[in-house]
Amino acid sequence: MKKNLLLAAVSLVALSAAAPALAADLAARPYTKAPAMVAAIYDWSGFYIGINGGGGSSHATWDIVGVGREGSHDATGGTVGGQIGYRWQSGQWVFGVEGQGNWADFSGDNLSALFATRNRTKIDAFGLITGQVGYAWNNVLIYVKGGAAVVSDKYEIYNLGGGLLASTSDIRWGGTVGAGLEYGFAPNWSVGVEYNHIFLSDKDVTFAGLGGTERIRQDVDMGLVRLNYKFGGPLVGRY
Repeated sequence: MKKNLLLAAVSLVALSAAAPALAADLAARPYTKAPAMVAAIYDWSGFYIGINGGGGSSHATWDIVGVGREGSHDATGGTVGGQIGYRWQSGQWVFGVEGQGNWADFSGDNLSALFATRNRTKIDAFGLITGQVGYAWNNVLIYVKGGAAVVSDKYEIYNLGGGLLASTSDIRWGGTVGAGLEYGFAPNWSVGVEYNHIFLSDKDVTFAGLGGTERIRQDVDMGLVRLNYKFGGPLVGRY
């Protein structure tokens, strides 16, 4: 009996001595560094392709060379087309080149101030080849653009009864400037709005069967809504 009591006492003393060490082992936990925060940055670099649509107005002035002004009119209507381009981003600055081609139906006419006729102008297609410079706030981009423009024109002269007297078609080259705002709303997809102005120099037009030469001046203003798909990943990580 005394031996059992002695063994029990020794065991209690040993457990008491070991308890603090066991508690320290149980409380100790390995230290793990929290992962660094990563900010998702939209990258505008890469090739893209898209569609666009909107409306425009072409202001046309007709003059008989050596005689006088016949009058002016606005040729208005809708347009739809597509664009393809490439952008590269450096910091918040974005640079790009783009080619755009559109079908259009900008048409209008006016009564001649000199003859009993009606002059009609129609733009049925145009193309733009431009460079871009923009500034990005993550997935929001504003930009300006400028370059060359080519326009497919048709000119017609009618009598007051509506009969066609003469017509001719022409391809005219000029310049263009514009500005736009684009928003990346999903991976690889962006939507935007854009304004363009096309400058066309004076053009001397001769109608077969009619005497005299018409000098026609035109410029075009239009607003477009654009939808683009960009190839490649639009997001990069910044720590």
